[in-house]
Amino acid sequence: MAASSRITRRSFLKAASVGTLSPLATGLMIAAPKRKASDIRIKEILVSYEDFPYRTPYKFGGRSADRVTILNVHCTAETVSGHVAKGFGSMPMGNEWSFPSKTLSYDTTLNAMKRLAERIRKINEGYTEPGHPIDINFALEPEYLKASAEVTQEMRLDRPIPKLCTLVTASPFDAAIHDAFGKAHNLNCYLTYGPEFVSHDLAHYLTPEFKGKFPGQYLLRAPKPWLWCNHSVGASDPIEESDIKKRLNDGLPETLAEWIVADGLNHLKIKLDGNNLERDIARVLHIDRVATEVETHRGIRHWYYSLDFNEQCPDVDYLLSFMRRIEKGSPGGYERITFIEQPTRRDLVATPEQLLFRASKLKPVVMDESLTGFDALLRGRKIGYTGIALKACKGQSQSLVLNAAAQEFKMYMTAQDLTCPGASLIQSAGIAAHVFPIATLESNGREFVPSANRPWLGKFSGLFEVRDGKLHTASLVGPGLSAV
Repeated sequence: MAASSRITRRSFLKAASVGTLSPLATGLMIAAPKRKASDIRIKEILVSYEDFPYRTPYKFGGRSADRVTILNVHCTAETVSGHVAKGFGSMPMGNEWSFPSKTLSYDTTLNAMKRLAERIRKINEGYTEPGHPIDINFALEPEYLKASAEVTQEMRLDRPIPKLCTLVTASPFDAAIHDAFGKAHNLNCYLTYGPEFVSHDLAHYLTPEFKGKFPGQYLLRAPKPWLWCNHSVGASDPIEESDIKKRLNDGLPETLAEWIVADGLNHLKIKLDGNNLERDIARVLHIDRVATEVETHRGIRHWYYSLDFNEQCPDVDYLLSFMRRIEKGSPGGYERITFIEQPTRRDLVATPEQLLFRASKLKPVVMDESLTGFDALLRGRKIGYTGIALKACKGQSQSLVLNAAAQEFKMYMTAQDLTCPGASLIQSAGIAAHVFPIATLESNGREFVPSANRPWLGKFSGLFEVRDGKLHTASLVGPGLSAV
């Protein structure tokens, strides 16, 4: 760049701060981390989509999903020394969950995510500064949010694209960059999160208390050999034979009782309405009766439940009434409840009156839809949340940073998916298998969209087909994120 046209870092940041210069308008960097020889530059990003029908509808949070569009991202990156590597990331777009709307159609919210994905692709290709994938993601996230606001305006949507939806759309890009970074150095990604690779310590992303600490010290260097599969029981799933209106006869289990026997399950994630107390109570007691009968017959002494209200409870009193009634109706069933997931609304800013302390004294109360960043984590703790659910669909980089925060705060930790098949399940399992406090992983792609898993069945033994209630993760040691 000629001296007359060179923009200094100081003038660039000053212009960006007053809105006269887009941080990516010139392909310049947003922040100036200390350079490392291991840093990579993004060279090219390609995207593609796959569409799959659900085997059977999945009901949650008052909504029902019957199809999925998967966003696949291929990233070509180059190290400072000129070594080129290719990375891959994949994630269901999950618009029913990340962009719920009573006025916008499924196709409209999906189209908004696709438009946003194209903006994110261009943002990544326009970012030419070398860095570690975590640095790149946190530098670009403000641009992703700006792009989502632009898509909202262009499509004249009646509500903004939520931050959660933006994170979901960006997550396969983030995964592809991490994957490329690991492959560029011929290392599994979970060996690249220490100070020898990461430019900033965690104080840069969290608070000064994290000075000198890095994401890698909160991770296992090798994956756990297996995780318990937390089997999802959708709000309309048949529990026993009498609940089936018409059998699918496709060779897979169709009732909860059949799933327990076929996969050797002992962890069940129960989806509930959250706005129909009597129905919620009856459903949990029904599930407990059937599970008790089946598990006792199998000779299993210990099995567990988690409860997911998908933010539908009107207030904590609903939750407390529910818990009291469950304890009265089945003391054993109550004891088997390990945690409660996202009982009330996701927007912690607009609804700060959601106080959950009375509930979290009974069981851990876990953030899911509300957890969109460290700021949200801090707000959640202030109103009574005592746990978090890590999800690959919110980004590899964010998961690594929030994992460190949650461990320092001694919060309850679990891992959930987004009906993740294929590479997206591998990414989810990689996170869960490297975080010591996490013992379970939701994996419902095998239930609702098994067709998307078929090409992967022979690649990772025991991960896509549950054995003895376990998801086997010992093989996730390949370069990058291990998927391809």
